[in-house]
Amino acid sequence: MDAVDRKIIAELRLNGRATYAELGRLVGLSASAVHERVGKLEASGVITGYHAVVDPRAVGLGVTALIGIHPTDTADDEDVAAALSELPEVESCYAVAGDDAFVIKVRVPTVDELEHTLGRLRRIGGVARTRTTVVLSTRFEGRPHTAE
Repeated sequence: MDAVDRKIIAELRLNGRATYAELGRLVGLSASAVHERVGKLEASGVITGYHAVVDPRAVGLGVTALIGIHPTDTADDEDVAAALSELPEVESCYAVAGDDAFVIKVRVPTVDELEHTLGRLRRIGGVARTRTTVVLSTRFEGRPHTAE
């Protein structure tokens, strides 16, 4: 991956619906050259997909929380992760170093629903306890940069 590929990725992150011609103008290549590069980035797994970015509040998900999952001594991380993946309110799940095995991002409509979700989390086999941080506001998210 070279500097041009990084520029293409950066432009696609800003506008995932940009045409190859638009991208070409922005990076100084022909549309066909950009098309070929994007295809290679997709085939190699650098670009893993395209999606719409949705305002969670606009779809009724006004409460975001980051929850640390502390495992029991006999917990199997794969089983816990599989159970977490079954909960639709769990948006992201990260295996982490430290006291917690996982940190998850949960989005729910209300604090009452968050309380209900915490109860469901605590009933998962292998979960000893949870630690919750409620997000007051999101300054930015979802912006990985490409290494230079």
